[in-house]
Amino acid sequence: GLATTFVMTLASVCSYLMARFILIPFGIGYLRTLSFILVIAVVVQFTEIVVRNSSTALYRLLGIFLPLITTNCAVLGVALLNTNLAHNVMQSIVYGFAAAVGFSLLLVWFAALRERIALADIPVPVKAPSIA
Repeated sequence: GLATTFVMTLASVCSYLMARFILIPFGIGYLRTLSFILVIAVVVQFTEIVVRNSSTALYRLLGIFLPLITTNCAVLGVALLNTNLAHNVMQSIVYGFAAAVGFSLLLVWFAALRERIALADIPVPVKAPSIA
């Protein structure tokens, strides 16, 4: 949750700067999605380096999940929505942070729901992949 929040907020700012100072002035807005994916990959790698150097235990705990943030469509969606809604840099920061907090809360909610289902007394006829 915290790593995704950091990446989503930072990627929102970097995507805004990329669109504002490179894509729009040079008239290459058609490269927006590709450039935002590249920006997200760079931000995730930066985050991985920072986490590895600052907390080895956290780096080991996150393991393979940290690079998987790159493939999270929510991160790309927030970056694209920031440009579609013509947010300024402050609005991009707030929007990215708020979306990341909402995403983290949703993950916690789904984990709690899954835990509750795992502990529930489910009747045998419906205890199958459909309930999980």
